[in-house]
Amino acid sequence: MKKIIIALAIIIANFTIEAQVKTPAPSPKATLNQVVGLTDVTVEYSRPSAKGRTVFGDLVPFGKLWRTGANQNSMVTFSEDVVIKGTTLKKGKYAIFTTPKADMWEVVFYNDTENWGTPENWDVNKVALSTNVDPIALNNSVETFTISIGNLTNDSASLDISWEKTMVSVKFDVPTQKAAMASINKVLAGPTAGDYFSSAQYLFQSNGDLNKALEYVNKAVSLVKAGTDVPFWHLRLKSLIQGKLGDKAGAIATAKLSLAGAEKEKNDDYVKMNNDSIKEWSKK
Repeated sequence: MKKIIIALAIIIANFTIEAQVKTPAPSPKATLNQVVGLTDVTVEYSRPSAKGRTVFGDLVPFGKLWRTGANQNSMVTFSEDVVIKGTTLKKGKYAIFTTPKADMWEVVFYNDTENWGTPENWDVNKVALSTNVDPIALNNSVETFTISIGNLTNDSASLDISWEKTMVSVKFDVPTQKAAMASINKVLAGPTAGDYFSSAQYLFQSNGDLNKALEYVNKAVSLVKAGTDVPFWHLRLKSLIQGKLGDKAGAIATAKLSLAGAEKEKNDDYVKMNNDSIKEWSKK
């Protein structure tokens, strides 16, 4: 009897899962990804349709805070700091709230993105940036609520909100030149100690060219600033490469340097690993 009950329960559960009705969402979710200069911009929002209704001033009342879309609050993410009308908006993810009016809209970037609709309790301390923009009258009606990224240049773009016969456009500037120069300077300055260390580590762990790995780890060690201790994990890797190449004397000498550094930093794991390796390589 117990087996029959379990079997029936499984059948009913499967039937329930298969019988779930799927229908189109009234306000389907949308995600927009756009690169502006060297800044990644992502917009996530739901898209209600007008369906013959008067939108602004009726469905969306004037002078009242609006979620700017449907369902969960609309959100925008910037991978770098952006500037809106001279004010910096730090990189990160923000909810987009607006207060539409016939002659002016307030657009708010809000730190709390976990709201279904507008926040139950509005917190002015969570307002990252607020700006006023003039609405633009459109010649053609936009049936479905749309947020887009327009007016693209290397240094700026606009966050455009359109529905019915109204659009508002929030221009934002991106730090393309600053990011580009940082990239150029880094590349032209050559590989860093970390780059050489990572390359040596990969060759060692993947059974690659050990002589090349030793060359890279030696370059990593040589790039350490004068008066600064060579990282003990760099020396640990060098000793392992030397040991694998058969240079046990060199491996022991390097491992002792790594051991001293690990002891100084009180890293017990590296102390043990170095001691174990020194004992192993010291065997005749």
